[in-house]
Amino acid sequence: MISEKYTLIIAGELKQPANFVQNTINLLESGATIPFIARYRKEMTGSMDEVVIAKVRDRLAQLKELDSRRAAILNSLKEQEKLTPELEAAVAGAATMAELEDIYLPYKPKRKTRASIAREKGLEPLADLVYSQRYDDIEQRALKFIDPEKGVNSADDALQGASDIIAEKVNEDSYARKRIRALFQHESDVVVKVVKGKDQEGINFQMYFDHHERLHKAPSHRLLAMLRGENEGFLRISVGVEEEQAHEILHRIFIKGNNASSALVKTAIADSCKRLLFPSIETEMRQWAKEKADAEAIRVFAENIRQLLLAPPLGQKNVLAIDPGFRTGCKVVCLDRQGKLVHNETIYPHPPQNEVKESVHKLKSLVNAYKIEAIAIGNGTAGRETERLVKSIPFDRDVIALAVNESGASVYSASAVARKEFPDYDVTVRGSVSIGRRLMDPLAELVKIEPKSIGVGQYQHDVDQAALMKCLEDTVVSCVNKVGVEVNTASEELLTYVSGVGPGLAKNIIAYRNDNGPFKSRTEFKKVTRFGDKAFEQSAGFLRIRDAKNPLDKSSVHPESYHIVDQMVKKLKCSVEDLIGKPELRSQVVLEDFINDKVGMPTLQDIMHELAKPGRDPRQQFEMFEFDKHIHSINDLHVGMKLPGIITNITNFGVFVDLGVHQDGLVHISQLADRFVRDPNEVVKLNQKVMVEVLEIDFERKRIQLTMKGQHTKPAG
Repeated sequence: MISEKYTLIIAGELKQPANFVQNTINLLESGATIPFIARYRKEMTGSMDEVVIAKVRDRLAQLKELDSRRAAILNSLKEQEKLTPELEAAVAGAATMAELEDIYLPYKPKRKTRASIAREKGLEPLADLVYSQRYDDIEQRALKFIDPEKGVNSADDALQGASDIIAEKVNEDSYARKRIRALFQHESDVVVKVVKGKDQEGINFQMYFDHHERLHKAPSHRLLAMLRGENEGFLRISVGVEEEQAHEILHRIFIKGNNASSALVKTAIADSCKRLLFPSIETEMRQWAKEKADAEAIRVFAENIRQLLLAPPLGQKNVLAIDPGFRTGCKVVCLDRQGKLVHNETIYPHPPQNEVKESVHKLKSLVNAYKIEAIAIGNGTAGRETERLVKSIPFDRDVIALAVNESGASVYSASAVARKEFPDYDVTVRGSVSIGRRLMDPLAELVKIEPKSIGVGQYQHDVDQAALMKCLEDTVVSCVNKVGVEVNTASEELLTYVSGVGPGLAKNIIAYRNDNGPFKSRTEFKKVTRFGDKAFEQSAGFLRIRDAKNPLDKSSVHPESYHIVDQMVKKLKCSVEDLIGKPELRSQVVLEDFINDKVGMPTLQDIMHELAKPGRDPRQQFEMFEFDKHIHSINDLHVGMKLPGIITNITNFGVFVDLGVHQDGLVHISQLADRFVRDPNEVVKLNQKVMVEVLEIDFERKRIQLTMKGQHTKPAG
């Protein structure tokens, strides 16, 4: 059985019990989602987390792709009538795509080559004779192959053709390719030079104008920077190894004697390396290194997105949101506790209009009229000036004012999603709404924006876009289902990411809600068009109903487990509400009494944790943050200054910190802590509030170097 073969391979690679891997594969093949499997099928998977389950899914896809290519190659070999039992066994035993392609290379249909032309001239027997390395009189023997009609005019012509055939034979030898590939993987250098005449135009890549390092040690961000420079026409990149080292390896494989034939084979090996083998393996290595760099950049970007999506929400508050601006004014919107737009207008407190008094009066009246509890201020142009103005106003009620990262708000405001939601308002109003809602619930708002546009990560536009989108989709789905979704207030975009829902069913849920009012119970989901048993199984535990009659409908306890809770309350002679509200009752539950062939301790423990805090939000509590009141621009900074900041982006080489001066500063990884740091995420998280010290300021290039050493930063998490 093919799946059993896959199971054993994956189980061995991931060091997981084969039965749990097999169960995971079966669940994935049946259409179960990763969040559902991780949360509600722990007994079947041995409590694998989402990361491991995703690895099972991805490796399964790779193995299927490998077998698909294996079948295509076997079919091609049969059609060519070249499939021998030995060749079939070699193809069947190939464990990687590279190994498979190496075996197929000699039989792969190809355009004319120097070797194929030599074969057409009848020189293959001479090549075989030379390759055997049994003869010293090869020039004499080559005379027999002279044929002017075929273009072989001399012994030298004949030997050159034989050498071309041997060079191709060396290139197509699977063992030789394997050895040279290994040499490149461990010993190759990436060498970078500036393109002649491009040194001024490509000044941003100056550090790579004369650069070389071991390819496998080149960090992801550095390799992607080099490749970007090459793509933009400023750099020239080559990947290579010491020729002598490669020749020595190949001589051990192919040289069998010490005569004239052997000398010609050595010449053919050198030719093969220069003309065929090295260029082929270099292309492979560039692709291998790019894939490795892409994977790391995607990992960093996905981790940033995860932290951003799981940022603490302010919660349901009446919010006034401002998208600041100078000449065009500040766009103001008022949102109710559900994030609904109830008012919008524009004020002009900054130059050139300078309508400060009018703006202050208007903001005070709006705060009173709409019972505003929080003011969200976009952190872009005029952000600090607007924040300073708002915080100087003596409001008649308690109001908090906070700067909000507005990256991506303009992308959302011009999107089809925003146009559909606010067809009668322009982009400026939509952008302000996005800023306000982002404060209330970052996750619910950010899912409306393409993750690439949120403004975190490194080189996300340079990596494999299909791999990036797949990873980001996994990340968003993971975050949405980790938090859970209130079905009666969720947007269509948010519902789309719920396990088992998707775009079509999300539309149907919204349509049902609009026609019938709020959902009153989870069982009502089945009345929605196309909301079948499978969709219910996959999604019900992640969809919450805050005002449901059954308290379990507002929790993450899956409906398939309600009967277990019913058994608990029956045994304790109490209600579900009592079990939730009284810890002393929960302490009387003996979990072992409820174990059976389908329900084990992991599920029972999850149920008890949820009953203790039904529908709890896993995100951290919201914290206030303020920039230094005396710092407004880069010109206010000086070396040695210590001030608060907020982390806006995490990369492999360090983190960027917003100081409130319209230009983020960089804390290089070497400056993150007093100890050695391999990964910035060991020390900090996105949106974390930190204290930094200014190390260096480049006013002309607007670059700020910072340090966190000596700040006693606690480990992240």
